[in-house]
Amino acid sequence: MPVFTYGIEPVTDHPRHAGRGDAVHNHLMSALSAAFVRLHARLTPVAFVPEVRLHQADEPIGLWELTEGEFRSDRPPPFWAFAWAGGQGLARYVTDHPEVVAGRRVLDLASGSGLVAIAAARAGAAAVRAVEVDELAVAAVALNAEANGVRVDAEFGDILDGDAGDAEVVLAGDVFYSGAMANRVLRFLLRATRAGASVLVGDPGRAFLPRERFDELAAYDVPVSAALESVQVKRTTVWRLRAGRPAAAD
Repeated sequence: MPVFTYGIEPVTDHPRHAGRGDAVHNHLMSALSAAFVRLHARLTPVAFVPEVRLHQADEPIGLWELTEGEFRSDRPPPFWAFAWAGGQGLARYVTDHPEVVAGRRVLDLASGSGLVAIAAARAGAAAVRAVEVDELAVAAVALNAEANGVRVDAEFGDILDGDAGDAEVVLAGDVFYSGAMANRVLRFLLRATRAGASVLVGDPGRAFLPRERFDELAAYDVPVSAALESVQVKRTTVWRLRAGRPAAAD
């Protein structure tokens, strides 16, 4: 029985096709994801980092209905389609302080649109790896990096129970938006610091940020979508994580 007939030779479950079906599926899903991003988001400059252009959605609720079927106030719309405050602040900091990433291997955790990863690549990072658990986000990162003329290795997967690999700098924009997510993220970031990485976080005052673990580097008034944040400007802080071993987090 054919698995795919999308402009290619059908792939069956015959033994000689072992492994080929997965490769075709991944290629097709990547193409469909990229097409979805292009269709539902426009390439426009980021409000607080106009040096970078992203595929951004005009209207959040409509896009959320397309991707999830409903809009609920306790879950934000797709991360890849918007320049969230934490990412904007962190990207601004990296752009204005390129020495933070220049010549270093960078990991952008929960990359979303790829804004922070792109800023790091533009600032001279030796290599940039952007990780996401949303296939649409991975497609958006790749498209946005291409649009900005930089190389970013977009990767699909949940790495929070692992480590940061060979990253010398770990960047994370707006990742402390829920209790469950914050706990996993903090543990991951602490492991990264103990492995020698510098960890910077952009956060617009989310309730689950463990501020006692961080040192403030900069603060900005970042323009945001009122439909997403209920305000037009969010005070956003860039923090550096202190290495250590907190009793409750590791």
